[in-house]
Amino acid sequence: MQNETSPPPPGGIDYVEFEESADFKELKKRQRSFVFPLSIFFLVWYGAYIVVAAYAHDFMATPVLGNINVGLLLGIGQFVTTFAITMWYVSYANRRLDPLANDLRVQLTKEDQA
Repeated sequence: MQNETSPPPPGGIDYVEFEESADFKELKKRQRSFVFPLSIFFLVWYGAYIVVAAYAHDFMATPVLGNINVGLLLGIGQFVTTFAITMWYVSYANRRLDPLANDLRVQLTKEDQA
């Protein structure tokens, strides 16, 4: 940690101090509060799919419509979930993360030019 007697950091930006700022902490909090719960949800959903596929063969082979069975629908559901989470994250980032990140970038640019 930098104290009053240490020289200023190269480039004029104290990144440690910047990382400890309220705005940067808020950005990390927003990002983590979205990413961690959804990651846990998806891993549980994926793990459940694997377990069901491995141990519930009869259930997965249950016909739904013609040659389409439950296993196929759940497998396609994995892809659908992946794309849905990605689109949701992009929308969230555009609304809640990018404006704050842009403000932080402007602050860093001003500090670097000073």
